[in-house]
Amino acid sequence: MAEVKLEHVYKVYPGGVKAVNDFTMDIRDKEFIVFVGPSGCGKSTTLRMIAGLEDISAGKLFIGGEQVNDAEPKDRDVAMVFQNYALYPHMSVYANMAFGLKLRKFSKEEIDRRVREAAEILGITEYLERKPKALSGGQRQRVALGRAIVREPKVFLLDEPLSNLDAKLRTQMRAEIAKLHEKLKTTFIYVTHDQVEAMTMGTRIVVMKDGCIQQIDAPNNLYNYPCNKFVAGFIGTPQMSFIEGRLVRDGGNVKVSFDNTAVEMSVPEEIFMKAEDRYFDGRKVVFGIRPEYMSIDPEAFPFCADCKVVHVEDLGVESYVYASFGSDEDGAGSASADVIIRAPSGCGVTQGDKIRISVNMAAISVFDAETEQSVLPRVPRRLNAKAVIGGGKMQLFGTDVDLPAAFACGDGEYTLSIPVDAISFGGDFPAKLTSSEEIGGSTLYVLDAGGKRVFVYGETAEFGGAIGVDFARCTLCGKEGEIVPAVPEYNAVRCRLSRKKNDEGNRVLLAGGGETVCPEELFRAVAAALGREKFKRDFELRFSPKAFTVGGMPLTAQGVRDYCGRVFADYSMADGTRLTLAAEGVAAFAPDFAQAEVYLCEPSVRIL
Repeated sequence: MAEVKLEHVYKVYPGGVKAVNDFTMDIRDKEFIVFVGPSGCGKSTTLRMIAGLEDISAGKLFIGGEQVNDAEPKDRDVAMVFQNYALYPHMSVYANMAFGLKLRKFSKEEIDRRVREAAEILGITEYLERKPKALSGGQRQRVALGRAIVREPKVFLLDEPLSNLDAKLRTQMRAEIAKLHEKLKTTFIYVTHDQVEAMTMGTRIVVMKDGCIQQIDAPNNLYNYPCNKFVAGFIGTPQMSFIEGRLVRDGGNVKVSFDNTAVEMSVPEEIFMKAEDRYFDGRKVVFGIRPEYMSIDPEAFPFCADCKVVHVEDLGVESYVYASFGSDEDGAGSASADVIIRAPSGCGVTQGDKIRISVNMAAISVFDAETEQSVLPRVPRRLNAKAVIGGGKMQLFGTDVDLPAAFACGDGEYTLSIPVDAISFGGDFPAKLTSSEEIGGSTLYVLDAGGKRVFVYGETAEFGGAIGVDFARCTLCGKEGEIVPAVPEYNAVRCRLSRKKNDEGNRVLLAGGGETVCPEELFRAVAAALGREKFKRDFELRFSPKAFTVGGMPLTAQGVRDYCGRVFADYSMADGTRLTLAAEGVAAFAPDFAQAEVYLCEPSVRIL
């Protein structure tokens, strides 16, 4: 099996420069994975760490279930195809393909079998006696692929192998590599900056920027459900058009307006049902519209707007119309919103024409103007619901329930911010199923709970006509902002290794102004990451409120959060560090190191 697993992998160069930041991914056997992104995003560095050509600064790498962080490249059972072919000019094609096998002491018969089988697969049998200089670019690329194929590795790594080819040959070689993957039925990891290559070849695509993963998904999902503005603009040719604007509720509809233009549309509220309530108060958002979701035919889609044609590109089979929703007399200028519209070839519009276009509002993307994250994700992250508190009760989704003691505050109207995965089938709130959507092997259900749209993952067999909410994961907000925060996902404690040992001879960990026993695995991981400074520099220990044992470092109680019988208590350590634990009355504690994560503080890099 050729699974590749990366767990919190970092590449940090001297000076604290992070080339790859917290890369975590499971690559299944026989997948064709594509890393894509602009130059300098860390995609090739990640590939080279998998190959063993770059050291991993932190994190774990598994190939075929075996951790290979310290394994030599030759022992990882991977084969790499480089951007520049890297063929030996004085050797024949046959000798180039056989060279690696000769170094590994394979028999002549086995070498000949593998080379000729690979040449047959790639269609280069007739070139085996030629030298590389007698081959075209595409033929040389096939030889480089053949040299990898003869290794019969678990994983193929391809680092921008088509970037040196012309456009026609790149198209041909894309198809050849896709066929090769189908024939060999093994794992391919392919790096490219060309999003067309990524969209046409990968079973899943990893979009990267500044060393960080932006989104991992199938090509169609990346195109239709980009998680942020960067992914939306990077995927698609020509790229998505972006227009700043605002959303305001208007009865059962939503009024959509584009800034600096006269464009204003009233669209059904259900189009924006996955958006949080806070985006309907007129705050600035960014609309993303792909060329095919606009038409120069005003009857093609339900919503229309006037604009001026700035430029037309006729590509033969189709045309791209560049248009502007301008607020000035000419419809163009600095105060304008520009879009690209896909139109039939010979569409009859020319530069300067004022036309009426139609827009498919149901297919647009909307992004937060500040964070650039999607306001309309495929799977919504949070739900903001009105919560009315009074008389020891809380009305949520139109149903009164006992008020959790943790939310005890003045009577009035509040907002409860609920993570979608904190809502489950079965509970105190009556609801009705309205629709469902298959996402990644799971089903996302849309329900109506007291007139509020609610999203739930689960199986309908567990439904029973009601839903429940994990209040401990919810944040209660008032008009001025957060009032009662959610129970934190993890506690963070700054620690440092101690030179001394306790009376039993165990290593000591300094944390929160106290001391506890330091597990040997933790000591080794920190020592390896910090080297000579292991006793001088702090690191951070992160663990969930449930991941602790009683005894160890002293605590001072600060308060209790009671969520209808589920109790979490807030504490402080000797140095003032705040903790939340899933228990009341704990006088001293120690983290459960087996469930904890360890991060360096500067830079923030996970090491265990």
